Amino acid sequence: MEKFISFDVGGTKVKHGLLLEDGTILSKGSYSTPATNLDQFLKKMEETIIMYLKNNHVTGVAISLPGFINPETGYSERAGAVTALINQNLKSLLEAKVPLRVEIENDGNCAAIAEKISGNAKNCSDFICITIGTGIGGGIFVNGKLLRGHSFRTGEFGFMITQANGKYPGKTMHSLASTSALIKSYKKLKGISEHERIKGETIFVEAAKSTSVKKLIDDWTRNLGYGIFNLVATLNPQKIVIGGGVTSQQELLKSIKKHLDRIPWWNDIKVPVELCKHQNDAGMIGAMYHFIQKQGL
Repeated sequence: MEKFISFDVGGTKVKHGLLLEDGTILSKGSYSTPATNLDQFLKKMEETIIMYLKNNHVTGVAISLPGFINPETGYSERAGAVTALINQNLKSLLEAKVPLRVEIENDGNCAAIAEKISGNAKNCSDFICITIGTGIGGGIFVNGKLLRGHSFRTGEFGFMITQANGKYPGKTMHSLASTSALIKSYKKLKGISEHERIKGETIFVEAAKSTSVKKLIDDWTRNLGYGIFNLVATLNPQKIVIGGGVTSQQELLKSIKKHLDRIPWWNDIKVPVELCKHQNDAGMIGAMYHFIQKQGL
C-alpha cells in the first residue's frame, strides 16, 4: 500500500502525518505555523518531508491549505491567516525543493472530500461540511461532486454576515463563530491580554464551573446555528457535518442543535447535523484523497 506525506495548514498550527492510501494514519505531529514568513514556512515544511523520507518510500506530498486555492496549479490567491502564501504557488515552490509531486487543495474542500470518501457523508450525494478553526470554512457536495465555484471561492462560509443590528457592514461568521472568535471573547471577559495563548478546550473546561463563560459559549454556538440555518435554507443538503479541533468538545453539537430548534423555521427545512468522522484529521486525509484523485492513482 502506498504512503503519502500529508499537511493540514492552519493559521495557528501545521498538522502533518504519514498516511496509507486507505486513510490510515501511521504517524503524525504538528508545529506552529510560520504564517508571515515564506522562507521559514518552506524551510519547516521541507524539514518535515525530509524527516519522513528517511525511513519511508513515499508517493507524494498532499497539502490542505486555507484560502482561495487553484487545485489545478497550486496557486493561492489568498491563504487565510497564512499571509506568507498570498499570491504564491506552494506547489511549485515545494517541488523545487523536494523530490516528490505536490498537490494542494482548499482546507474546507479537503475535509469534505475526507467525509465523502470514508467519513460520515459517504452515503450522501448532497451535503455541506463546515470547519471551525481560526476561521470558518467548508466544502459543498452537489450531485456527488465537489462544488469549487467559478474562481475557487466556494465554501467560504465565514464571510456570511450573520449579525447586522442596523449597522454596516455587520459582523461575519468568522468574527462571531470561529474558534478564534470564542477565544477573543473569552479574553475580553477575563481581562486577558490578546497576546496570551489560550486553547479552546480551556474555555469549555471553565464553562462547567462558570456561568459567565457558559453564556459565552452559548452565544457562540447560537451564532454557529445561524450560519448553519442559512446554508441549509440555501442548499437543502441531505446533512451537515461539522469538523475542526473544537468538535472534540462533547457539548458543542448538543448546544448547536438546541439553538437551531429555537429558530421557528428550522422545522420546515431541518436536516441531520453531525460531527465529522475524521474530526481534526479530516484535512490531512482529504488532502491525500485529493492527491490520489488528481494523479489518477
